[in-house]
Amino acid sequence: MLFHVKMTVNLPHDLPADQATDILAREKAYSQALQAEGKWRHIWRVAGHYANISIFDVADNEELHVLLSGLPLFKFMDIEVMPLLRHPSAVRDDDR
Repeated sequence: MLFHVKMTVNLPHDLPADQATDILAREKAYSQALQAEGKWRHIWRVAGHYANISIFDVADNEELHVLLSGLPLFKFMDIEVMPLLRHPSAVRDDDR
């Protein structure tokens, strides 16, 4: 199943720099591993915001929930999820 996911990060201003650096490094490694596995299909930065729009390709809602809640930044995020279905007027049978 494909999901459109918007993640907005709200790091606390008083978070110590060393903790922020550690969380961000773990977040990058985790997200890149999911990208390499093909579960995190696409990621785009939202211009002017500490946010991204991503496409996930996972088995179901539960798998998506497990992956998202495993993000090191999860507790600092506002997340919006939208399930996607192929549109009947699409000219391609895949998501190129």
